[in-house]
Amino acid sequence: MTIRNRIRQIKPFRSRYLICVLENPMRNFNLASAFRNISAFGIEKVYIVGGYPAIPKTFEESRQNKTLQKDSGGASKWIFMKHFATTSECIQHLRKNLYVSVVTSPHVKGKKNMNLYEGDFTQKRLAVWFGSEGKGISEEAVECAECCVHIPMSGIVESLNLGTSTGVVLSYIAYQRLNFIKEKKPWLLKNAKKVVTD
Repeated sequence: MTIRNRIRQIKPFRSRYLICVLENPMRNFNLASAFRNISAFGIEKVYIVGGYPAIPKTFEESRQNKTLQKDSGGASKWIFMKHFATTSECIQHLRKNLYVSVVTSPHVKGKKNMNLYEGDFTQKRLAVWFGSEGKGISEEAVECAECCVHIPMSGIVESLNLGTSTGVVLSYIAYQRLNFIKEKKPWLLKNAKKVVTD
């Protein structure tokens, strides 16, 4: 199947109004893993706040970064990336565009705290925030969020790296949102199974 046909086939399943926000990512490999997850679960946009000095600052830089391309399995070519210098800048942009923010953290953060598998993530416009590998999510991001989401864990270690946590969280949220569309707006997917042939 050609890339064009694949794009047409999966387009109805893409999460157009779901944004993944990575706050201060510090390791290239984890960033690439997150990009791969974001692409795999049909999310079209990633916002990056701060991060290590060599992080791509534009969509074109992200697409042309050979290391990021290689480590993400080519996923960086297919995701729109926007960079913000500060958390407040990103928050303002999301609010202006009517996005609801939720943050992820294994620890109680003073907000409404929610088990991932008990949450409702079917808001029309949703931004899911992930903190840095070392420090986690910032207090500023927590303050702007509707709730703090955690992955239930029962091990001694209570945290996952960025690549793993984006995989777990985005897999569930994208699945829930797609099921919501199937149930409430099935007409949006009525032609989704047709494979386009030239």
